[in-house]
Amino acid sequence: MITSGDGDVPLYLRVGDGNDADKAIFAQMIKDFRAQWNVDALFVVDSALYSAHNLSEVQQMRWVSRVPSTLTEVKQVLAVLDDEQFVPTQAGHKVAEVCSTYADIWQRWVVVASDERRKSDLAALDKKLQDLDGKLGKELAKLCKSEFACEADALEAAERLATGLKWHALGAVQALEQKRHGKAGRPARSSKPEKTGVWLLTAQLVRNPTAIAAEQRHSGKFVLATNVLDEQQLSAAEVLSEYKAQQSVERGFRFLKDPLFFTSSVFVKSPERVEAVAMVMGLCLLVYSLGQRQLRQALADAKATVKNQVKKPTTTPTLRWIFQCFQAVHLLEVGGVKQVSNLNEERRQIVRLLGSECARYYLMA
Repeated sequence: MITSGDGDVPLYLRVGDGNDADKAIFAQMIKDFRAQWNVDALFVVDSALYSAHNLSEVQQMRWVSRVPSTLTEVKQVLAVLDDEQFVPTQAGHKVAEVCSTYADIWQRWVVVASDERRKSDLAALDKKLQDLDGKLGKELAKLCKSEFACEADALEAAERLATGLKWHALGAVQALEQKRHGKAGRPARSSKPEKTGVWLLTAQLVRNPTAIAAEQRHSGKFVLATNVLDEQQLSAAEVLSEYKAQQSVERGFRFLKDPLFFTSSVFVKSPERVEAVAMVMGLCLLVYSLGQRQLRQALADAKATVKNQVKKPTTTPTLRWIFQCFQAVHLLEVGGVKQVSNLNEERRQIVRLLGSECARYYLMA
């Protein structure tokens, strides 16, 4: 789905095969959209767009995308940037800029440090470390109970476990040969234990402070990329704002999946019918978004507000809330005369803001 930055209006909707990866279709979607809409738009896309092939396909268009954190280049950039290089921008955010030629395309990389995201990342890291303490502790205890034929085998097993550790390490690793008395029962005073040829491993699981510190340093940071090289056209702060506005697409998907609109109650078998249902729901979202956009613009122009769900004034109500406000409004016919009941002043104000065509249905025009 492609939506406008002005009012979350859906401009393009495609029903894809569930087996198609986003990376495989994003570039083609943008090209199809440009073929139908001749506009010089800035495309804000999630990290699925960011691959060498896709970037080469859309390099003639202006775009902003998140860079996958798994890229080696991202890890290198985060490792060399100092906190002093970040400058404040939006509340709770700092940014630093670097140049990149990933996929042989000149780009600006905007590294964003988010205070709120850092808190959540650190909390998630702490929980993950606690879970790993328990899980790896059990694995090590099981390994230490295993018997080995020689010292080398025991140490090799310890090395295999240590190699897979990211935030932990093995300390005090030793392989000890077991000694036992030759006969069962209480040994005599003169009896000496004999070597059995069985080796056991002893080790301690410890956290790796260097690896954990590096992860903590990267917490709350992510990288945005754009091929708009002129900062006068698109500043670092605007790159961040445009990326955060991408939530409009998610809001559109929430609308389509909302049980209120009965999408979960429709069962169809053929792909063509799935596409037909999606088309109908896409049109519903289009009408909904246009109505919400018109109301919000009218409120802004009139410098007016309406009450939200907690009775506080707002200039950005959702159309869903407005629908709920009008649930008590009914059309009655008394003595051959049509009347609209429960149309109080606040509801009248909303109808007037939506225009004369809407007012006609409420007998106000």
